[in-house]
Formats: sequence, structure tokens, C-alpha cells
Amino acid sequence: MLIVDHESTEPPYEQVRRQIAAHAAAGTWPPGHRLPTVRALAAELEIAVNTAAKAYRALESDGVIETRGRNGTCIAPQHLADTEAIDAAAAYARTARRQGLSRDEAHRLIDETW
Repeated sequence: MLIVDHESTEPPYEQVRRQIAAHAAAGTWPPGHRLPTVRALAAELEIAVNTAAKAYRALESDGVIETRGRNGTCIAPQHLADTEAIDAAAAYARTARRQGLSRDEAHRLIDETW
């Protein structure tokens, strides 16, 4: 279910990271869903092992996946309230309102920086 576009300007590790995070967020891959080993993922996507490992490290750092030793790497349980993201969103909304931005303008800025 993962695809790496080798012609894209987006680095391969970021493509992998983004797609796995999207599957986890959408529930396509629920908590506990087992992911392939780094080597298997690299072979499947025709990317370097270090590239696959970099994507997994970023995902683990973000709390999207967890490594369970001999049990492999799985989608981590999702937190219903990601307080850091909620706090950042609230701060952005306050700043946008103070600057007189409309909701559409604020959303446009988020889309441009995403």
C-alpha cells in the first residue's frame, strides 16, 4: 500500500513517513498493525535500508509507530487528544484572529505550509 515516486522532489523517506502516518491517522492501519521490517520495506519499495530506517525513526519519534523488540514494529495506539497539536492549533488561531485573517485565509496559510 506504500508507493515511492523516485521522480518526486519529496525525499523518499518523507514519502514513506507521510504515507504511514496517513494510514495510521485514517485508521486504515489500526493500532497494533504490524509493519514490515526495515530491510523488507526497503526491498519492497526499492529504497536504501537507511532511508527506510530514517522514516521509521521519524515515525517513532512522532509516536505514530512503536518498536516492540522481537515482536517487530507496529502502529502505536493513538491518543485521543494530542495536547501539543491542540495547543499549537489554538495558538495559531489566536494569532490569525489578532492579525485580522479570515478563517479561509488562515486555512490557506496552513495549506501552503503543509
